[in-house]
Amino acid sequence: MLNLYKLEIFAIVVQTGSFSAAADHLLMTQPAVSQHIHDLEASLGARLFQRGRRGVSLTPAGETLHTYTREILRLLAEAENAVTDVQHLASGQITVAATPGVGVYLLPDWTQNFRQHYPNLTVTVQTGTTPQIIAGLRGGRMALGLIEGELDEGIDQEGIGVLELEVNEQFVVVGPKHPWWERDHVRLEELDGQSIVMRQRNSQTRVWLDGELQRAGVQVQIAAEFDNVESIKRAVAKGKDITILPEYAVRSELEMGLLRALPVAEKPLQRTLKLVWNQNAFFSPVTRTFLRFLTRYLPGLEKLSM
Repeated sequence: MLNLYKLEIFAIVVQTGSFSAAADHLLMTQPAVSQHIHDLEASLGARLFQRGRRGVSLTPAGETLHTYTREILRLLAEAENAVTDVQHLASGQITVAATPGVGVYLLPDWTQNFRQHYPNLTVTVQTGTTPQIIAGLRGGRMALGLIEGELDEGIDQEGIGVLELEVNEQFVVVGPKHPWWERDHVRLEELDGQSIVMRQRNSQTRVWLDGELQRAGVQVQIAAEFDNVESIKRAVAKGKDITILPEYAVRSELEMGLLRALPVAEKPLQRTLKLVWNQNAFFSPVTRTFLRFLTRYLPGLEKLSM
């Protein structure tokens, strides 16, 4: 009879694409994972994986077993979700990844409110770039991702679910020393020649903004580059440079009068917040509970079957 534990290991190897990545995910040694797969192959009398330089791929027998394994694990997850009373769990944990703006300025409040309702559950938040989050989901290191990054051709989206949640307007942010401090809006073409503080070159935010400015025929002068929003805000508040940020990232500074957020007239800059997840994994009861809780902040999540 098939061993469920070995089937779960088999599924993780398929999900991560290699024995070493599966070992990292399972907190096991690679030889241990290899032995479990060898035992499974021996019990079936069939080879399940083709080994290659870039990892492993399924044989025809492996493809067949994976189809059945997916259904078995889906039924197990369905049974767990149907029976589990999350409110009375002694403990539970979910790891959520987010791009820096969401991870720093939105998720902390949401997770604290979640904890007030479910004090025995723990939410771990990791920040990263969009490619890092996609890789983490595929490797099973996190359950969900919230990103504002664009999923372009340079990002492998295979097996990744994507749900658009809301559009966030991006504002031109200035400090008290900037000539635009008293203004209530700017036009995109007015950014031409402006000195701007931006994210680092390899971030999706930077790639997106460079593309928007290029399409508008706007050339800016790069004053500084930072890998975090807090440094960008501080630099703009103390100097005469501008930056581009969503309102939620500067809400506190706006209330204290340290920064101004000017909407872009006629051609507003916008980015879409998205939920991303691994379609080859199944949502745990804690994950589903967290998603349902977030619908109070992100109504678009109601589109996701939970």
